[in-house]
Amino acid sequence: MPDFLTSPGVYYAILAVFAIGAAGALALGHNDRAANLWGNGLAIAGSLAGLIFSGAVLIDGRTLAFSVESTLPLLSFSFRLDRLSAFFMAVICLVALLCSVYALGYVRHYYGKYSLGLLGFFYNIFIASMILVATAHNALFFLIAWEVMSLASYFLVIYEHREGANVRAGSLYLVMTHAGTAFIIFSFLLMHQATGSFDFEAIAGGMAQASPLARNAIFVSALIGFGMKAGFIPLHIWLPSAHPAAPSHVSALMSGVMIKTGIYMLIRICFGIMPAVSLWWGLLIIAIGAVSSLLGVLYALSEHDLKKLLAYHSIENIGIILLGLGSALVFSSLGMDSLAALALAAALFHTVNHASFKALLFLGAGSVIAATHTRNIEKYGGLIKHMPQTALFFLIGSMAISALPPLNGFFSEWLTFQALFQGVNAFDVSTKIVFILAIGSLAFTSGLAAACFVKAFGVTFLARPRSENASQAQEPAILSRLAMAGLAAVIIGLGLFSGRFLRLLSDVTGSLAGIHNAQAADAAGFGSVSVQNGFAQISMPAVFIAVGLAAAAIVMAVFLSTRKRRVLTGPTWDCGTELTPRMEITATGFSRSIITVSRRVLRPRSETEIEYHDANRYFPKVGEVTMGLHDIYRIYIYRPLQELTTVVAGLMTRVQSGNINAYILYILLTLIGLLFFLGSSTPS
Repeated sequence: MPDFLTSPGVYYAILAVFAIGAAGALALGHNDRAANLWGNGLAIAGSLAGLIFSGAVLIDGRTLAFSVESTLPLLSFSFRLDRLSAFFMAVICLVALLCSVYALGYVRHYYGKYSLGLLGFFYNIFIASMILVATAHNALFFLIAWEVMSLASYFLVIYEHREGANVRAGSLYLVMTHAGTAFIIFSFLLMHQATGSFDFEAIAGGMAQASPLARNAIFVSALIGFGMKAGFIPLHIWLPSAHPAAPSHVSALMSGVMIKTGIYMLIRICFGIMPAVSLWWGLLIIAIGAVSSLLGVLYALSEHDLKKLLAYHSIENIGIILLGLGSALVFSSLGMDSLAALALAAALFHTVNHASFKALLFLGAGSVIAATHTRNIEKYGGLIKHMPQTALFFLIGSMAISALPPLNGFFSEWLTFQALFQGVNAFDVSTKIVFILAIGSLAFTSGLAAACFVKAFGVTFLARPRSENASQAQEPAILSRLAMAGLAAVIIGLGLFSGRFLRLLSDVTGSLAGIHNAQAADAAGFGSVSVQNGFAQISMPAVFIAVGLAAAAIVMAVFLSTRKRRVLTGPTWDCGTELTPRMEITATGFSRSIITVSRRVLRPRSETEIEYHDANRYFPKVGEVTMGLHDIYRIYIYRPLQELTTVVAGLMTRVQSGNINAYILYILLTLIGLLFFLGSSTPS
């Protein structure tokens, strides 16, 4: 590997490209076309360079550490790229590269409506800040990068600010992300108290002397803080509204990679900064993952806003990633390094898989929404005739997220199942029950995800158009289609070459402190992967061949059985009435039975509107049923918390009497308290 590819200068140059892209787009804001070409063109260049750079670091295996001098105390602009951070940087740059190519054609519908200069500015800053988050090696510097990422994504969420719902979604996102940041700051302050440093390497060296109480407090604070960004239940309430509000290529980045920054830091803390983990940490994360995966897909099934449906599936897939991460923590806490490497490799594999197929699905949804001017699935139908290429790409993404072989989603979920099965084999009854419940949750999640995307694809692309806009839809620009084709190729490639990619992930997991040098799986020939000395084995090339042969056999059988038949084409029998879109199955009708079965969990509500002929209630003309869900998290968690905060704030206003003498008294009492505290803590 050439040394210049992995030099600090290349890294700085990548950040400079994004900075120039942001500044140039803002300067060219008066010219939409120029701002589009400059902003997205520089984003493409920076992402491509970042992908090559991080890929070189990942393959080479050397850890890069470098810094920029800072005159501020405790703050160090230090960077560190090991295999874990290089992996996440590569995922960020891969998705950003293809999303930026897509954006060149997609954002044209904003010409003359919104500022393309502002979009390009915040978009480039957003990508650069995610790279900084993955590579920062000082807690204070990390918080700066984290805040820049949060603010840039906030302004992207409210980009279409004339829509009131988008502004409300952005406000909720801003409140939740800063609440999470408060917990992150608290965890870093506890680390500093235990080690006397904000440098991650120094913290890792000093955490061995920290008390169990301090370590547990750091873990819980970090789990809440980074969990709000990851969006697992019940910290997810911002995600279903914020992701759909943003432009679709930004939605793809937020859902595909931004929420993974929370996963990255949880891995960094548990396997780098505090590698000696407790058993209950892993069991808690498994429980959160099981609940998030199952409820996420159930909420997605009930949703008829296409982008909200995809947003809920992000919660589901974060849950699947947490199942792997939690299993890894359980195994690591008991010294089972090879099993910990297997489970963590499954989590990382699903991280990159979700980034690829969720980005593809959001880009496909963006094309559909731009063509039909609505996010309501019930207004689509028949789009496969007008947008066949988009339909094909959306179908590939739907199959991948449904874990259907031979695509990449199948392999990472298979790997997660193997890690959970190992937990059932290895532990006593109490821990075994947790793993059994997690297996059941993952199995239900996989089946419900397939059902959900049968609904999403079928109601969107098949049958007849159910609106005028759907009947006049057209394919997006060629660059947008090329970007979707690139993501589809990544999905197929990760599925076909899963064995090779898993060996790369084994190098990533083997470099971590908690599971040093442990291998996740073994190669067994012809692209095969063997788990835990032959406990399970799979060959994805063989699966590809088997699926291909089965499809060819079905086509041949149909051809041979029908080649001598006489085919007559005629109008469909319509029972004497005109065929209309009202006769098609709707998204509501498709998912209603599953929602009804799960009503105790989902708390559904329905509204029925009936129009009668000549005001005669015995002869209905039109009936419409609309189903929705009660937001139990707002009702039972966040609304009471909001009311409590309001009450406490009201009580605190009594302290602000406006009397200067009272304020002086407060200061005096505080000083006396501090003197007593310092006097009691000073050694005699």
